[in-house]
Amino acid sequence: MIRCSRPRAARSRPLRRAGTPSPPPGDNGDVPKPHTSPAAPTPANPTPAPTPLPLPLLRADCANCFALCCVALPFAKSTDFAVNKPAGTPCKNLRQDFHCGIHTRLRDEGFPGCTVFDCFGAGQQVSQVTFGGRDWRTHPGTSGAMFEVFPVMRQLHELLAYLSEALTLPAARPVHAALRVALADTTRWTRATAEALAALDIGPLRQEANALLLKTSELVRAKVPGRKKNHRGADLMGARLSGADLRGANLRGAYLIAADLSGADLRSADLIGADFRDTDLRGADLRDALFLTQPQLNAAKGSPATLLPPTLDHPAHWLP
Repeated sequence: MIRCSRPRAARSRPLRRAGTPSPPPGDNGDVPKPHTSPAAPTPANPTPAPTPLPLPLLRADCANCFALCCVALPFAKSTDFAVNKPAGTPCKNLRQDFHCGIHTRLRDEGFPGCTVFDCFGAGQQVSQVTFGGRDWRTHPGTSGAMFEVFPVMRQLHELLAYLSEALTLPAARPVHAALRVALADTTRWTRATAEALAALDIGPLRQEANALLLKTSELVRAKVPGRKKNHRGADLMGARLSGADLRGANLRGAYLIAADLSGADLRSADLIGADFRDTDLRGADLRDALFLTQPQLNAAKGSPATLLPPTLDHPAHWLP
């Protein structure tokens, strides 16, 4: 939870705090358990086409959320948060109407960590779908289950974001059918009851998705000419990579805290789970980067010259 210090000559890998990227799906060392997905396809048992369900919104819609990130999640006093707050306790800045009392000046008031976090739309899904619009203030009996389900839903929505992106990539066409099945399975879980979500062992679901995302990454990066760098899970804290050619590189789960990637070319690089806290992305080219998320950008430093995928935004705190 506490932000790590700047890199030193000898250092251990930092603990991840709320708001930093999750490890790549399935890369947490969990042993996959038997799953309940349809049987593997055979000539006599072809995989049926999944019934498409409308995807939930995968970006935060705070107006339709009961401020779950301000209550359900804990944070520790650090450079990211001005105070300690245990899980399940409302932040001192939360108003009765579920709005933040210092939203426009969070960084100035010592809460930059709040500006980094994004729930991938899990907040409004739990508030309006799982609990049918019953908020935890008016219906306090819902609070425990609501706060328990929120982190689970966030993981599901993060998986949906990755799977949806993979389906937009022409090079990944060989795995599109399997991706659609995984997308449908994950989408159905977002509509489950609170009891089912609380009991969900999400590890196997993440493992299955990770295998498909890995294959997607390999297929896309294979199209990039030249030798691709493999920095998967690497400790690159404080690394000087300004102007580096990292096209098609594997940076899954890499620690890039305070690294200098200004002017670097990261097109088609796999960035899933990479830690971009205080990473200098000024002038970097991230237009076709794989599995880049808004929270990663929110944690980094950049400028209007930083080139991003059209689905992502330049954070408000980036310097002109």
